[in-house]
Amino acid sequence: MKVIKEKHSLLMRWTHWVNFPILTIMIWSGMLIYWSSDTYSITLFGHTFYKFFPQGFYNALNIPGRLAEGMAFHFLFMWLFAINGVVYILYTLISGSWRELVPQRKSFKEAWLVLLHDLHIRKMAPLQNKYNAAQRIAYTAIIVMGFGSLITGLAIYKPVQFSTLTWLCGGYHAARIEHFVLTIGYVLFFIIHIVQVILAGWNNFRSVISGFEVVNTKPKPAIEPQKDGE
Repeated sequence: MKVIKEKHSLLMRWTHWVNFPILTIMIWSGMLIYWSSDTYSITLFGHTFYKFFPQGFYNALNIPGRLAEGMAFHFLFMWLFAINGVVYILYTLISGSWRELVPQRKSFKEAWLVLLHDLHIRKMAPLQNKYNAAQRIAYTAIIVMGFGSLITGLAIYKPVQFSTLTWLCGGYHAARIEHFVLTIGYVLFFIIHIVQVILAGWNNFRSVISGFEVVNTKPKPAIEPQKDGE
């Protein structure tokens, strides 16, 4: 028998869907800013294996020469990103839903079992409640990353006014590297998250839109009436 079960609250869904376009615009505008000083690469023993980013990449996305536009979008949407994040964190603390989100002691061990199950190496997945162990770690990590992006972003944006934050980040250049690495992390998270959503199926995706999911339950066995004398 199929029943409809509530899974995600309205505020959780609102902050989730609002955050997606905001973060997308933040990454896009950040690329417009990074173009003016693209100094990072993967280099080992004097050999550059990959430069962030090739000129063809910039040309394909129409990035060159849009520094001022990128800064305007980035500095506007960073406040929306921060406000949305604060609202979500306050909600999880006040509602108590953080208990379903924060990793447990066994989460790091079970996350490997979840990965093996997703790779079809292990047949059975570990028991879970609302989120499995891998989701707990990933979703908590993305919150920490968001906080890190805000701190490093302020350190880059106003290194004199926020000199303490800049010092905590290891200096201006270190803060810029950390901000860049976090951005790469968001892109990787997006890719993995979308793949996992596709694998999880339509019912899971629908629950993040409507807040409800359809659950299959086993019907309770009928109780036969006792006969006289039994």
